Amino acid sequence: MAPNEWLTKEDFAKVIDVNLLGLIDVTLHMLPLVKKASGRVVNVSSVTGRIASVGGGYCPSKYRVEAFSDSLRRELHPFAVQVSIIEPGAFSTAIANPAIEDVQKVWNRTSSDTKESYGQPYFEKYLQIYQFIFGKTLSSNLCMVTDCMEHALTSCYPRARYSAGWDAKLVYIPSSYLPSSVTDFAIGYILNKPA
Repeated sequence: MAPNEWLTKEDFAKVIDVNLLGLIDVTLHMLPLVKKASGRVVNVSSVTGRIASVGGGYCPSKYRVEAFSDSLRRELHPFAVQVSIIEPGAFSTAIANPAIEDVQKVWNRTSSDTKESYGQPYFEKYLQIYQFIFGKTLSSNLCMVTDCMEHALTSCYPRARYSAGWDAKLVYIPSSYLPSSVTDFAIGYILNKPA
């Protein structure tokens, strides 16, 4: 997760292969059994599947999980299969710790022209924001996510979407209904301007 210009196609592919194509592969292999049982499909996306806040493959992969799950829900409705999407906010998981180191690695390999166009102060501010987000704002209460999963799997009337976390409910989901210019301004305000 870094500004798109700092990344390569391979950076995108690594994330999309796991977050999207892996999910699709498992789902498609299990569909015959799920249809036979009139079962449930519960896919984990992210609030960044509604509003992209960072560059890289993570947000596009989560947008596509949302689209895949929505189309799957409509296709499987005649077979009495329920499809739900879990949209967690920021939680303390294994993705959080390497994220800060990854931003530094990406910056180090970025071309000198790109580094010059953004400037060292931009990178330092970007890194500070990452350290704040991944160091201070992540919730460690994963029960909020697993409770959504449990409801989606066991409820008589599962929802199409579940939001987990205070940031999902109070920031991301409401922001996804605002005009793009408003969310663009808010996200842009947090970052300083490139050189």
